[in-house]
Amino acid sequence: MPLISLHDRTALAARFRTDPALHLFELGDLDDTLWPNTAWYTADPESGPVALLYSGGDTPVLLAFARPAAVPALEELLGALRPFLPRRFTAGLPDGAERALAPDYTAERRTPLLRMILPDPNRLPTEPADPVQPAHRAEPLGLSDLDDLRALLAAGYPESWFDQRLLADGGYVGVRERGRLLAAAGVHVHSPAHRVAVLGNVVTHPDARGRGLARACVTALSRRLVPTTDHLGLNVRTDNAAAIHLYRQLGFTTVTTYNELTMTAG
Repeated sequence: MPLISLHDRTALAARFRTDPALHLFELGDLDDTLWPNTAWYTADPESGPVALLYSGGDTPVLLAFARPAAVPALEELLGALRPFLPRRFTAGLPDGAERALAPDYTAERRTPLLRMILPDPNRLPTEPADPVQPAHRAEPLGLSDLDDLRALLAAGYPESWFDQRLLADGGYVGVRERGRLLAAAGVHVHSPAHRVAVLGNVVTHPDARGRGLARACVTALSRRLVPTTDHLGLNVRTDNAAAIHLYRQLGFTTVTTYNELTMTAG
């Protein structure tokens, strides 16, 4: 199979906009700040699956998503790409697509993820008034909150992926009580140019769970993103029943399930 390297951002954006809910990360990575760290590959210059290799973090990331009918074509693309991949990387792939990388790579599976999307960000539910327990107020966070946010993530979400740049750009909100940061929510990707955003690092301190703090953070952040976002989504582990229940209450619906894997050359 011929392997084609893609370099036209406009053409990539048009391709991904045929299914923006599935390709939120790819659309976000077309932004100026992330584009220099990306490499894009396909076997079809006009249509068909695209694989993204992102090299902007400590570990390279391979993203290659497709609807079920296109998974065979995606597997062929991954097979052609195999000789050019790094020795170790993280991959986001449809279930079973990693077999296209064998026997050169072994896969360490993590819990599968749901991709969820908010069909209409303008219709988030309002919080009912409670005279006994007032609604929690989530406020924007900035670089001055960096140490507190890192401590919160270490306590409540130690496996999180955190990019300080997104905090500096105003991509986080949090709830404090008596000065202590107890909950937060941020973005993994936000592109006003392509009007997409992916929420991430939704976390509540173990001492404060079950009080609606995460709901307050997700709602507040989603409302902040509405003016610059048409497609708002998130990823959540399939075994995180409490988070999935919360997101469904807020109106998020499931787009697909996919695997996050650590791939190591063997």
